[in-house]
Amino acid sequence: MKVTSIQPTPNPNAFKFLTDRQLARPGQTLSYSKPEDARTDVLAQGMFAVPCVETLFFCDNFCTVSMTVQADWRMVAEQITRLIECHEPDEMPVEAVPKSDDPLASLPKGGDPAILARINLLLDDRVRPALAGDGGGLEVLGLEGKTLFIRYQGACGSCPSSAAGTLSAIQNLLQSEVDDEMVVSMA
Repeated sequence: MKVTSIQPTPNPNAFKFLTDRQLARPGQTLSYSKPEDARTDVLAQGMFAVPCVETLFFCDNFCTVSMTVQADWRMVAEQITRLIECHEPDEMPVEAVPKSDDPLASLPKGGDPAILARINLLLDDRVRPALAGDGGGLEVLGLEGKTLFIRYQGACGSCPSSAAGTLSAIQNLLQSEVDDEMVVSMA
């Protein structure tokens, strides 16, 4: 496996490492906010051992690494690159394997499954690709009444612009396409 590019993201504390092979199974993402979350992921465990690494986000052929403000970016990038390039692609963690062929099984709990499926289709089509382009992602946690709870992943997880502009844009999209009273909230 080869790192083809290291790209800055809108989050000043996160970099996106693009590779020539898949780091997660197609259509799947992995988000780790602490080493304990990545117990079965050999690559993620190695990355968390690098000083100043805070969170990891894997999607398709990239990994976004968020680091502390004090991080020496060059040192971290060098170590992360070395880990990725020594990684065997067949070592994808168990969490990356879909648990069911039923598309409704992957939906969050709470709320009307048909509405949640419609919301996820809109997000897949119009929001997640843009977030992935910036090294991030979005997880829908649930729907309570007309309030949709989300969690940003990767570079978006600790980026100031996520809380302001992106959240408002998602709410506007869902209000115009799903329900004009929809509210989007970060959990």
